[in-house]
Amino acid sequence: MIEIYITSENTLTKLDELVEGCWVKLTNPTATELLDISNVTGIDINNLRAPLDEEERARIEVEDNYDLILVDIPTLEKRNDKDRYVTIPLGIYLTENYLITNCLEDTPILSYFSDGRVRNFYTYKKTRFILQILYKNASTFLQHLRTIDRKSEEVERKLHISTQNRELIELLELEKSLVYFTTSLRSNEVVFEKMLKLEKIKHYPEDEDLLEDLIIENKQAIEMANIYTGILSGTMDAFASIISNNQNIVMKFLAAITIVLSVPTMVASFYGMNFVNIPGGDHPHGFLIVTLVAMLVTIIIAVIFKKKKLF
Repeated sequence: MIEIYITSENTLTKLDELVEGCWVKLTNPTATELLDISNVTGIDINNLRAPLDEEERARIEVEDNYDLILVDIPTLEKRNDKDRYVTIPLGIYLTENYLITNCLEDTPILSYFSDGRVRNFYTYKKTRFILQILYKNASTFLQHLRTIDRKSEEVERKLHISTQNRELIELLELEKSLVYFTTSLRSNEVVFEKMLKLEKIKHYPEDEDLLEDLIIENKQAIEMANIYTGILSGTMDAFASIISNNQNIVMKFLAAITIVLSVPTMVASFYGMNFVNIPGGDHPHGFLIVTLVAMLVTIIIAVIFKKKKLF
């Protein structure tokens, strides 16, 4: 899908064709749409396809007639009726007349601009617009990281009363999301450091300050992701040990019960054999005596196990 926007008189307007100073928003474009944009702007078709590959790495490329900035952005996907955080590429193309973005999904990061919810946003100030997009991306990473932290606390509370693995699997999914975020944030950091060396990114006086703020925001997101990853990993290890220990306690209790109950079973088995002279067999109260002795031995063994804390 192709959407074209331009800022005129502080108002964002949607257009039907490309004009100088416009923003071209590509969302999961078709091959025909990519070819049309390539012919009009002169951008290499392979570079236009790059953000459509989920495994594409973040990078910055400077060509003769355009620049490519490829970064990773966070997104939310559903898997088994559960939310899962992953990252996908976002391509930003800077040409002499146009600014073009290309992404697999209609991400909230770009919708924030296309819906007109950003102050001091002008499509013709292309370098500042790029920095505003990247700053919004770093802020979105921070928001998702806080959400992941809250979800991990909820799962942790459930683990206090659970002996199943379902909650541990949820924590594992959150840990995987943090790994994706950490890797993507570090890749983005390399791109931002390279942008500091590009003079064409600093067309306006406040752009350099915005770029520095962007790098600081990204570093903060990296630190938060590392902290949450360490906490989550330690929590998983602790609760995995707790669940394993609870299972051991149950098995120990069942083993002790089995031993205690085996005493009357053995006595009954011995006296059930077809021998002629069974001790106490001729006594009128033999059955009662044998039963009481078996119960007494069982109680003694149970008391001993209790003192040894096997119950």
